[in-house]
Amino acid sequence: MLRAWGKLGYPRRAKRLHECATVIARDHNDVVPDDIEILVTLPGVGSYTARAVACFAYRQRVPVVDTNVRRVVARAVHGRADAGAPSVPRDHADVLALLPHRETAPEFSVALMELGATVCTARTPRCGLCPLDWCAWRHAGYPPSDGPPRRGQAYTGTDRQVRGRLLDVLRAAEFPVTRAELDVAWLTDTAQRDRALESLLADALVTRTVDGRFALPGEGF
Repeated sequence: MLRAWGKLGYPRRAKRLHECATVIARDHNDVVPDDIEILVTLPGVGSYTARAVACFAYRQRVPVVDTNVRRVVARAVHGRADAGAPSVPRDHADVLALLPHRETAPEFSVALMELGATVCTARTPRCGLCPLDWCAWRHAGYPPSDGPPRRGQAYTGTDRQVRGRLLDVLRAAEFPVTRAELDVAWLTDTAQRDRALESLLADALVTRTVDGRFALPGEGF
């Protein structure tokens, strides 16, 4: 599973996806539920994913709110450059008030996401290309954000990067590897490398064989 997942994102998501599929097959007759309250009980499925499934797979009129959607609403509706801290009840209520009737609500939700991702971007919004007839932020003269500057999420040198390097070694190996073979993945900080490996073992993303070697789950033959 992790070998097929490759570089698609957080490896824990692959594990959760497999667990989710197992529960759907076992408890829901191989059919993905369409009820948000049931969806959120599945492994790895939170409120956002549950609402996205209900909206895009089952065409329900429910708000699907990501960072891009929050930014569009903050600017177009509230006249603010930045959406500020998330508030699930407020954010859902804002988007729900904008959704059209059920038949076109999914397309509208996609449009909001794409608008925020491609036009109403965080750093360099292309307001000249915006299709909206009314934008409160534009009408107010584009006031700057009054909140603290947002910092990008660091990756280089983090435990997340080390975990990825260790998994790269295991994905490239045909058979379980020794600790020495795994150690070469990160020589900068041995304590950090040990911590990352232990966390992968704790998350069941790496297994230790009976002879002390390491492998991806299900490959420790």
